[in-house]
Amino acid sequence: MIAGLFWFFAALIVYTYAGYPLALALLARLRSQKRNDAPITPTITLLIAAYNEEAAIAAKLENSLALDYPGDKLQILTAVDGSNDRTQEIVGQYAAQGVALSYSPARRGKMAAINRAMPQARGEIVVFSDANNMYAPNTLRELVKPFADPTVGAVSGAKSILRGDGVLADSEGLYWQYESAIKKLETQLGCCTGVAGEILAIRRDLFTPAPDKVINDDFFMAMQLIKQGHRVVYAPKARSFERVSASAQDEVARRARIVAGRYQAIGMAGRLLPWRYPLAVWQIVSHKFLRPLLPLAMIGALLTNLLAALLSPSAGWTILLLLQLAFYGLAWLGGRWEGGSKLLYLPTFLVNSNLAALIGLQRYLTRRQTTLWQRVQRRVN
Repeated sequence: MIAGLFWFFAALIVYTYAGYPLALALLARLRSQKRNDAPITPTITLLIAAYNEEAAIAAKLENSLALDYPGDKLQILTAVDGSNDRTQEIVGQYAAQGVALSYSPARRGKMAAINRAMPQARGEIVVFSDANNMYAPNTLRELVKPFADPTVGAVSGAKSILRGDGVLADSEGLYWQYESAIKKLETQLGCCTGVAGEILAIRRDLFTPAPDKVINDDFFMAMQLIKQGHRVVYAPKARSFERVSASAQDEVARRARIVAGRYQAIGMAGRLLPWRYPLAVWQIVSHKFLRPLLPLAMIGALLTNLLAALLSPSAGWTILLLLQLAFYGLAWLGGRWEGGSKLLYLPTFLVNSNLAALIGLQRYLTRRQTTLWQRVQRRVN
């Protein structure tokens, strides 16, 4: 019984991190779907959500105005949600350059801010962005290319972490490279299930307002499109850049909010999953729903391994236990030596990510996680 539980937990961990990407790679080789991208220039609304971003919003707007896209086809719209700093005042200074503002003094959360701003959007394509990320000059052109295919309802670009901020940034960067590889494979099969809310484009006429209570607005919008039979694809050449969180603790707080939203989505699975499309359901469960469960599997694997080693002593159980303890020992050491190597810090990053998942679960169960996002500090020069 104990041995069976251990292997179940171990298999869940291995499948989620490695088995699913390998299965995707094999399926993609067997039935890769042809892309129909083309250089098109539809009208675009770049919708920037912001809360207390007075330190970043001007740079974001300057970056947006400098993008390589026809000015007469680009609307920049900023949705400011109940900020109590100068964010809306700074946005107002760009009105002469065509930047529009949607502002409400009442703070209701990101999804509410998006829903409030959408009636002002004029573009055929709406690109959702945040105030703390910058786009490469060609990002909008790359982001709209897949919309040449009428079956595509949404396109997600690539999230990149700027280098030079130490091992936390390097580890976070590796994580997003791993995510990018999965999204490419999912797209080859026809539909991507992971999107980045700071670089997500959808057809305006397909936008469905989400309930204000939704925490992960980007995931909810993507699921609505997939349920309706539209494809969500990944455009890796459309790139967004941002700095890593100021500290590992800030990164844990950021991820905890996201994972709380993931548990919320799991609770809504009955009406959220696209049951008519079994392949997409498998992708969503494997890519998005299993990951929040991994910290429970890691705890289960350690406890059952310890029990097995005590109750049925053998070299095999002892070696497995020592390997697990060594992994957590490296994680502990890496957390106290952030100036060390990227390889040493990787166990720390993985453990912190799963610690964030536990915090997210606790917040979801106790209903302490609201839709009101807290601004996480980012590294600065």
